[in-house]
Amino acid sequence: MHPYRAHARVLTASLVGTAVEFYDFYIYATAAALVFGPLFFPSDSASAQLMLSYMSFGLAFFARPVGAIAFGHFGDRIGRKSTLVASLLLMGGSTLLIAFLPTWQMVGWVAPLLLCILRFGQGFGLGGEWGGAALLAVENAPSGWSARFGMAPQLGAPVGFIAANGLFLLLGLNLTEEQFVAWGWRVPFLASGILVGLGLWVRLKISETPDFARVLEAERPAPVPVAELLRHHLRATLAGTFAVVACFAIFYLSTAFALGYATTALGHDRTSFLIVQLGAILFLALGIVISGYRSDATTSGRVLMIGCAATVGVGLMFGPLLGSGSLWLAWIALSVALLVMGFVYGPLGAWLPQQFPARVRYTGASVAFNGGGIIGGALAPIAAQALADRGGADAVGLYLAAAGLVSFAGLWAQRGRAVAG
Repeated sequence: MHPYRAHARVLTASLVGTAVEFYDFYIYATAAALVFGPLFFPSDSASAQLMLSYMSFGLAFFARPVGAIAFGHFGDRIGRKSTLVASLLLMGGSTLLIAFLPTWQMVGWVAPLLLCILRFGQGFGLGGEWGGAALLAVENAPSGWSARFGMAPQLGAPVGFIAANGLFLLLGLNLTEEQFVAWGWRVPFLASGILVGLGLWVRLKISETPDFARVLEAERPAPVPVAELLRHHLRATLAGTFAVVACFAIFYLSTAFALGYATTALGHDRTSFLIVQLGAILFLALGIVISGYRSDATTSGRVLMIGCAATVGVGLMFGPLLGSGSLWLAWIALSVALLVMGFVYGPLGAWLPQQFPARVRYTGASVAFNGGGIIGGALAPIAAQALADRGGADAVGLYLAAAGLVSFAGLWAQRGRAVAG
C-alpha cells in the first residue's frame, strides 16, 4: 500500500473512533444536563436533581482508569488494534442500551441503578480508547510529524461534540418539550449504534503499529504492564495525570456545566444555548490544529505550558461573562475557553506517549489521561454546580484557573524527561 494511503487510513481510524467515543460520551453529558435529573433522580429540588445527574455523569470518570489498566494491559501485550476494537464495542454497546432504559416513574430505584451500570460501562470502554487511538496515530507518524499525527484523535472531541449537540438541537427544533422528555432524548443513544458500526468498519482495516511490532521482535511484552509502570515510571504517570487536568476542566465546564447552568439558573432557552455551544466548539478544533503545528515546530511540552498559563487567564473572565445573562458574552466566554483548550488538549496526543517506553506506553498514556479525567472532569461539573449555588459563576471561573495551575505544575515536573522507543 502507498504510504500516503496507509497514513490516511491510520489517521481516519484514529479520528473516527474517538469521534464516535466522544459522541457517545457527550450525549450522556447533554442528557444529564437536560433531562436525566427528573427522569431518573426524583427530588423536590431542581438543583439536587441536577447534582445527582452530574454525579452519575462523573461515575464514568472513575471507571475510566479501571478501563485504562484493563485495556492497557492487553494493548501492551497483544497489540493496539484488537484492543481498540474491544473498547469501541463496549462503549457503543453501553450507550445503545441506555436508549432502552425505563425511568424512575416506571421501575423506581432500579432505573438509576441500571443507568449507573451502563454509565460505568461507557467510562470503562473510553478508558481504553484515547490511549490506543493516540498511539495508533503517533506510532505511525513520520519523523517530525508526531504532534500533527497526534492531533487526529484529539479532533474527535469537537467532531463528536458537534454530532451530539447537533442532533439534540434538531430534536429540540422539531419536538415539543413533552415529546423530548417522553422519548426524544433516546434518539441520540439509538443513533450511536450506526456510528459504532462505522468506527468498527474503519478500525478492522488497519494494521498493527511499527513500535509495537518492534517490541514483539526485540523483547517480550511486559508481563504486568501496570506493575512495571508504577515501579519504573511513577513520576511520569503522576506528572501526566496532573498535566491533563486543565483540558478536562475546560471542556466539561464549557459544555455540561454551562448548559445546565444556563438553562436553569440563567433561564436561557435550551435550543438557543445549544447553538451558542455549537458555534464555540469550532474554536476547539482551531486550537487543536494550531497547537499541533506549533508543537512540531517547537515542542509539545512548551505549547502545553503556554495553554495552561492561558487557562488561568480564561478562568478569571469565564465566570463574569457566562453569568452576565447575555448569550453573546456567553459565546465569547465559551469560544475563548475552548480555543485555549485546544492548546492544553491538542498536543497531549504526542506529549503523553513520549513519556513512556513502547512496552508500557498504552497503559501509561491511558492511566495518566484518565486519572487526570477524575480530577478535571468528574469533579468539575459537581464542584462547579456547588460553587455556583454559593458564589455564582465567578467562583466557577476561579476553579478553572486553579485547574490551569495544577496542569502547569505537572508539565513543569516532567520537562525534558521524554523517553524514546
